[in-house]
Amino acid sequence: MLVRFCALIVSAAILSSCSVKEDDGQRDTSEQGYFERKNVAPDPADNAQSPRKPEHAYARIALDCVNKQYPNKISHVMSSASDVQEPVRLTPVFYGCFDWHSAVHGHWLLTRLWGNGAIPEMEDEIAAALSTNFTAEKIAGEVAYFNGEGRASFERPYGLAWFLQLTAELTEIAGGEGAKAQQAQIWLDRLKPLESVIIERIRTWVPKLAYPIRLGTHNQSAFAFGLFLDWARISGDDQMESLISDKSLAFHQGDRDCPIAYEPSGEDFLSPCLMEADLMRRILSETEFADWLSGFLPDIPTDGSADWLAVGIVNDPTDGKLVHLDGVNLSRAWALEGIATALPEGDARKAALFAAAKLHGDAGEESVRTPHYAGSHWLASFATYWRTERGLSRDRAGGDNENQKDAIASETGAE
Repeated sequence: MLVRFCALIVSAAILSSCSVKEDDGQRDTSEQGYFERKNVAPDPADNAQSPRKPEHAYARIALDCVNKQYPNKISHVMSSASDVQEPVRLTPVFYGCFDWHSAVHGHWLLTRLWGNGAIPEMEDEIAAALSTNFTAEKIAGEVAYFNGEGRASFERPYGLAWFLQLTAELTEIAGGEGAKAQQAQIWLDRLKPLESVIIERIRTWVPKLAYPIRLGTHNQSAFAFGLFLDWARISGDDQMESLISDKSLAFHQGDRDCPIAYEPSGEDFLSPCLMEADLMRRILSETEFADWLSGFLPDIPTDGSADWLAVGIVNDPTDGKLVHLDGVNLSRAWALEGIATALPEGDARKAALFAAAKLHGDAGEESVRTPHYAGSHWLASFATYWRTERGLSRDRAGGDNENQKDAIASETGAE
């Protein structure tokens, strides 16, 4: 025990030293420095004998659950006795990780880490798992399930959004060169029939949606619209991009004074206010977004403070609904970063946004250590989305945000 304790102390010291720039003893306050500091979080595997990156632990969580059939929560309309079947027979690809959408983003997590080369020593294992599940026969089973009677709204919009995030990931990898690009294209081609069904569901549903869905859980429209839009742009689907952009503007362009002080509610894992802002920064120009944000969230500090938005608290990590608040911390972190990177150079709000993002992201990553399946089966995907900066775009008109030298974090928020 003493050896392990000492190893942990040494690891903590190393990680602490990585988070501070040593030049002249001053903290690196550039935007690029913020992202470098973010990516030295402690290893949730807590493996002192064989130190690993968080990505190793996240991939292991996903590998252990994407084919784990039970426990399982099915959102399932039964039209006859033939619909009473075990999950693997109903949805033969995405039956693990407790529910359909968690299985989908578990596969996305593996695809993301495999594609970006974060954990090369696990790539063969990941590729074998994905190849086993991404077969034409199994995808045909998924399509058959979607086309069953009474399932027009199945996993709408949350699970549909994560599926498009999965195929968007594969599209980007397939656009590269080499063996990975070839393999990604094979998997993408096999997933296309289900992607086509899902795209048609979205195109049918969005025009009928009369109001935004301002919840903090699965049915929220802002989060889903953001992922729909990312997929459309990566896939080159101009029709989908226009559909989502136009509906988002109709819903949200006139929104003002979002009541963020009322957040989070007791079971949120998505912030209604921040996810809306994270959607709108994808659509508005830099100047337009900065002006819109001033009316929408007028009280964002300009002093670089981190504690202006309190971290969500989970009092029982074994409770599947209460543990949602661990997810709200991670999704807030990526939304806050997205908002900050979309603001013009020199915007005084950037520092507080990045500081709050770091505070929430660190708290969220700590929660992935939980041994309780109620949270662990899905939180690794949220941590991976934040850690790998999946939703960010630093190429907006007005300059490369990576090179901006704004003050972005207070001592409290960046430690």
